[in-house]
Amino acid sequence: MRVAIIGAGIAGMTAAYELARAGHAVVVFEAAPVVGGLASGFRDERWAWPLERFYHHIFQTDRAIIKLAEAIGYGDRLFFRSQVTAQWWNGRGYDLNGALQVLRFPALPLIDRVRFGAVAFYLKYLDADWRRLERTTAAVWTSRWAGPNAYRVLWRPLLEGKFGRHADEVNMAWLWARLRARSFKLGYFEGGFQGFADALLAAIRALGVETRLRTPIGAVRQNGAGWDVLAPGLPPESFDQLLVTGSPALLMRLVPHLPDAYLGRLRQLRSMGAVVLTLALTRPLTDGLYWVNMPKDQFPYLALVEHTNFIEPTRYGGDHLVYLGDYLDPDHEYFRLSHEELLARFLPSLRQVNPAFEPAWVRKSWLHREAYAQPIVPVNHSRSIPPLRAPLNGLFWASMSQVYPWDRGTNFAVELGQRVAREMLAVGAMAQV
Repeated sequence: MRVAIIGAGIAGMTAAYELARAGHAVVVFEAAPVVGGLASGFRDERWAWPLERFYHHIFQTDRAIIKLAEAIGYGDRLFFRSQVTAQWWNGRGYDLNGALQVLRFPALPLIDRVRFGAVAFYLKYLDADWRRLERTTAAVWTSRWAGPNAYRVLWRPLLEGKFGRHADEVNMAWLWARLRARSFKLGYFEGGFQGFADALLAAIRALGVETRLRTPIGAVRQNGAGWDVLAPGLPPESFDQLLVTGSPALLMRLVPHLPDAYLGRLRQLRSMGAVVLTLALTRPLTDGLYWVNMPKDQFPYLALVEHTNFIEPTRYGGDHLVYLGDYLDPDHEYFRLSHEELLARFLPSLRQVNPAFEPAWVRKSWLHREAYAQPIVPVNHSRSIPPLRAPLNGLFWASMSQVYPWDRGTNFAVELGQRVAREMLAVGAMAQV
């Protein structure tokens, strides 16, 4: 077969890797100048390593991406480290990385800390049927089993910070999967996730995959048994199969004549966008904290991630790198405000984190935004997810909306790419019988 893949994110390149290994001709089209999608990085002239636009790490349980890194000869560039993940409360960040830390957390009475720990242990280590969990909301389930105090202090800020006004809609299967996948040590690649993406690009090119960067696709059209792909300024190219990776909106724009039933399921899918302001500071901001969940009623962002408390500042010319990030509805004002306006919103809050902070600490800053970053997963969400194989001959769609019940991330992007490649190979084999 000759296969076109739109999107050179981790899922698209993984699918290309599997299809090319099976002997098929693959062309990958990417509008951006670099590969990696949401995991891609950016550079500063002082840095030895690029930095992700949106904070990234993997877990020790993320077998799919670990095995792929090993398969392409990049496994020795992956390492795992301990770090401190904290909850901000009463003017400071509290480490909640283990049972003892939870038991010491003063925001809750002891009985509520014990209930919280027992619920977290059950969700992480004991078998649970996620299809049953998706029948109720995370708000209702955690309030019932962990108690209203733990819900108010710990679970509610997580849900509200991640999903905003949609917090009460999110089903419990999502929260189960989020806890199930976590590990106390976090993984990172030498050269960042851009290094891994570039290694995957080199691996698929070595298998004969054509990758065309800076090539946005204007339209696609059926040509009988296959598909034509049209890029501005280039002649149409014909393919036996077409894989679109990306948002539901992208698929609906490219293939507006999809059957009504499939279009209806696409329109039901909703998502949050991501806004991340990254600061290069001349000195550390926190006392060794990596990730801090921030209360949205006190701070203008959900997460404060001091990346250089996880990866040493020497990789970045001595800069201390801090992400200030949030998940928001795509119509939120943060998607319209300028870089300077968001700096003015965010910087004053840093004195609550470190009273010595001065704006003069900021050597440089960067703003990154994506409208499609976090799917919203309501009750019984599995019934709404469109299949990878679209109801038009030779057309497939793979997006982070389909990694459910798992949370979006690079490991599950790898799994998704492998899964859609298997379906494409099976359909291709049937067509040749």
